[in-house]
This record gives sequence, C-alpha cells and structure tokens, in this order.
Amino acid sequence: MPGDIERYQMESDVPALLYERYLVPVIASRWAADLVERGMPKSGERVLDVACGTGIVARTAARRMQMGRVSALDINPGMLSVARSLPTGSGLQIEWYEGSVLDMPFPEAGFDLILCQLGLQFFPDRPQALCEMFRVLGPAGRLALSVFREIERTPMAHAFAEALDKHLKPGASKLKRVEHGLSDADELRRLAIDAGFREANVVPVTQTIQYSQTREYVRVQLIATPQAGLLSGMGSEQRDAIIDAIAADMNAFFGATDGGFASPQEAHILLARK
Repeated sequence: MPGDIERYQMESDVPALLYERYLVPVIASRWAADLVERGMPKSGERVLDVACGTGIVARTAARRMQMGRVSALDINPGMLSVARSLPTGSGLQIEWYEGSVLDMPFPEAGFDLILCQLGLQFFPDRPQALCEMFRVLGPAGRLALSVFREIERTPMAHAFAEALDKHLKPGASKLKRVEHGLSDADELRRLAIDAGFREANVVPVTQTIQYSQTREYVRVQLIATPQAGLLSGMGSEQRDAIIDAIAADMNAFFGATDGGFASPQEAHILLARK
C-alpha cells in the first residue's frame, strides 16, 4: 500500500505537537529507551536516527552518549519543527535533516550506528530503505530497528481498529493496521540480509501500555495521529459520540468500565551489522 504509507507520513505534520505531547510520554519513549539500550551508542560515535519523528530516539541516544555526533532524518517538516524546538537534555547537539530514507543526504560510511524506531513498515520501498542504511554505515556499523508485530498481539490496537470499522465505515482502520504491516520476523530478517547486513537477529519485545481512561486513548488516537483525518468535517457532538462509542466497544473488549486498561504492545527488534 505505498500510497497509504506515503500519505501516513506526509499528513502527520498537523498533529506533530499533539503527538509529542500525548503519545511520546506514554508509548514512544518506552520503545525509544529499549531501542537505544539495545543499540548501545557509545561516547564519540556517529549515530543516525532514521524516521526520527519528533526526535525521542535521537534525544535518548544523545543523553546516553554525551560526546559524539547525533543526526536525525525525517521526511515530515512538521515533525522536525517540533523536534528542533525541544531541548536535547544533554550537552550534545542534534543535527536535524529533512529528507527521504530512500535517498539520504549523507555520504557513504558516515555513521557507526543507525536507529530506526517503528518506521520501516511505513516506507514505500523497504528494500531501498535498508540499502540506504547499509550504504551510510561505516565498516562494522550497526543497525537497531523496531517494527510492530501483528495487530492481534496488541489488544488495544486490535480493539481500536475493529471499533473504527464498526462505527465509521468498513476499512476505516486501514492506516492503523498499516502500523502492523511488517510483522513477520523472517521477512524482516530477509530484508536486512538482502540489503547486505550480516548477523541479522530479530527478537520479540513486549511493553505494557497503560491508560487511566479508555476514552483518552481513543481521543489521542483520533487527534494526535494521521487518523485525525477520519473525523475531519464533523461537528463536535458527532466527534464526541464516535469517540464515546469506540471507547465503549474497547471497554467491552477489555471487560471493564472506563477505568482504563493495561495492554501489551509487541514489536520485533532487528539488530544487524554491516
């Protein structure tokens, strides 16, 4: 679905600030801490965060390194605008670049480590993206990359997607399901090996995501992600009614009132070396 994937990335500039405010603290920061820990950026290294969004992975790496060079690339100018506005939390400055992972504006062998959090599934040409990562890594350079597993393995996402289709229209969950569109570990490993990487290992990882109110999760999904377009043109009463209906279905799925939920969220982590 290249067209949908490109639209997912390009339209996400509008809710970029909301994404940083609502999704990074609860979800993205957890995965960033795990990815950086596994990637092990060292002081003095040259690190690139690909599909950086609002920069949580780059900032996490910079805080760990203290010395070295951290660069971050994203195709979305809205995300980069928010990223540039935030403090790094360390003395290390981050260099922000607007561009496509399919044709990165970097010379060959310019980095020691590439980090890519939950981005590869959205790229319109996954093999080319990995070839570009391989190209800009130096000898023995490392790649640490994450993608979500099957949507059924993340109950909150699965219940939300089912409710979207029910209360909006069949296929309304298409963009949500794209998030989980590269869930096969063997396919992920083959993509890396075909791009030239060696020692390509894929491991499953689970985070537990908690929301004190189910309705808040639904609201955030529909204002702080590209799925906001599903409610465009609606009046406030209609929007609220849809949010309430989706939240009610999710509460029924979890067998709870709107006291919130705790849901596993599963991803595959690819660790590879040039």
